[in-house]
Amino acid sequence: MSPFRIGFGYDIHKLVEKRPLILGGVELPHHKGLLGHSDADCLSHAIADALLGAAGLPDIGHFFPDDNPTYKDINSQEILKTVLKEIKKSQLTIVNIDTTILAEKPKLAPYFEQMKATIANSLELTVYQIGIKATTTEQIGPIGLEEAIAAYAVCLLEKRP
Repeated sequence: MSPFRIGFGYDIHKLVEKRPLILGGVELPHHKGLLGHSDADCLSHAIADALLGAAGLPDIGHFFPDDNPTYKDINSQEILKTVLKEIKKSQLTIVNIDTTILAEKPKLAPYFEQMKATIANSLELTVYQIGIKATTTEQIGPIGLEEAIAAYAVCLLEKRP
C-alpha cells in the first residue's frame, strides 16, 4: 500500500456588504466580504477539506457544524489547527498543498506571500510547501459577476513509518 494520500477540497461563499474579506487568514481591503457561519475563509476551508479527505476523515462540517453557535465567526486558522491535530492522530504528515482561488476582484497576487505565511504557521509547514494561485471566471457566473469567491485545494499526505 502506498504511503501517499491525495486530497481535494472546494469551497464557495457569497460576497456581501458589511463583512470583512478574509482569504488564507488575511483580511483584504475590499468593499464586500464573504458570508458564512465562520469567518467564511473559503481558501482555508478548501484546504481543510482537502486535508481531511486525504486522511479519510469526515469533512469540515462534521468537525465544525454551521448550526453550532460555538463556531459562530470562528477564525478559519483555528479550523486548520484542529485539522492538523486530526492529521497527526492519523499518523500522517503534510507533504504539500496547492490551491487556486476563483475571484473576479480584488487582485489577490499581492497577498499570496502573506496568505502562505499565515497558512504555513497554522499547519506547521514552510511557505515552500504551499502554492496559491488565482484566476477569474472571465465575468461568467456568480464568481464573474462578483457575487461569490471560491477556492480549490489539493494536498499530498504521507503516512509516517
